[in-house]
Amino acid sequence: MYPCELSREEITRYSRHLILPEVGLEGQKRLKNGKVLLIGTGGLGAPIALYLAAAGVGTIGLVDFDEVDVSNLQRQIIHSTRDVGRPKIASATDRIKAINPNVKVVPFNIRLNSKNALDIIKDFDVVADCTDNFPTRYLVNDACVLLGKPNVYASIFRFEGQISVFWAKKGPCYRCLYPSPPPAGFVPSCGEGGVLGVLPGIVGCLQANEIIKILLGAKELLIGRLLTFDAWKVKFREFKIAKDENCPICGKSPSITSLIDYEDFCGLKAKEESESFDEISAIELKSKLDNGETINIIDIREPHEYAIAKLPNSRVIPLGQVVRRMEEIDERVDTVFVCKVGTRSVYAMKALRDAGFKGRLFNLKNGVAAWAEDVDKEMIKY
Repeated sequence: MYPCELSREEITRYSRHLILPEVGLEGQKRLKNGKVLLIGTGGLGAPIALYLAAAGVGTIGLVDFDEVDVSNLQRQIIHSTRDVGRPKIASATDRIKAINPNVKVVPFNIRLNSKNALDIIKDFDVVADCTDNFPTRYLVNDACVLLGKPNVYASIFRFEGQISVFWAKKGPCYRCLYPSPPPAGFVPSCGEGGVLGVLPGIVGCLQANEIIKILLGAKELLIGRLLTFDAWKVKFREFKIAKDENCPICGKSPSITSLIDYEDFCGLKAKEESESFDEISAIELKSKLDNGETINIIDIREPHEYAIAKLPNSRVIPLGQVVRRMEEIDERVDTVFVCKVGTRSVYAMKALRDAGFKGRLFNLKNGVAAWAEDVDKEMIKY
């Protein structure tokens, strides 16, 4: 039995739940008594927050330090056009309250890190990993393992999504599936690789479904199972995940007993320290062009992305073709590599250097985004 009772208004509001034998009055009280923490209020966090609020989950915590950008609106349905520039947790709170004023929202307008994660997560029953980067995924996993909390995980990219429930008390954790992160920068972000707008809605709803089931005490959870979804082909697949007895945090003899430096673990610091490529700012490049200097400007984006916004006098050689077409680049002339935000272009430069290219290479710092911000205000930002 749960101490919280349902008001007459709540009984009417949740009537379609109450007539389900799997929910009923006691189940709805469980939901009202439940506390769920969402790490991120973006593509995945948006539908989760909306459906948990509608379902009557009593307390929803929101962790996000970002502001709403117009490019978010293609998929982050909890935010609207009028919210652009506002903190995401502010607009998310407004929408949650508009859907269900009975819900208590606990906002954390901060970046989750090793110093604050345990204090934030400890007071919640379920954690939803709605993040888009590997350091935070490992951080959320480890904090949940140390605190004994269920971690409802999902990730999305382009047309594909995956979801599982990691609960070390009952099955494997995220590290059992992915013992180590991919090389830093190896997997593009959604901002660079793109994502179909409806995909996080579909995957986020699956996360919300698992969260509600956990609060209700359901047995058939996605523990030890990884569900993948291809939105383009409309296909689901399921894979079994075994608990790793040698897992460094949930295994028989864990070597990780406290939170660590996750940026270092994911190789981000090592990557920053190892990069030795020269950079050039958009303003500096514009000055050189205005002075009539001859410069190779190689855009390594795909043609369909190049068509959205392009630098003057630039030429497309997609990242995957750079080495094969290196003879097209004059080694006697300085070469500036360009991508959207200056990340992928570094890999093109490294590939060329490893292939024996002798010319001088520069990376356009922050890519075409910087050109649009600092040089050409009329250029489309995407």
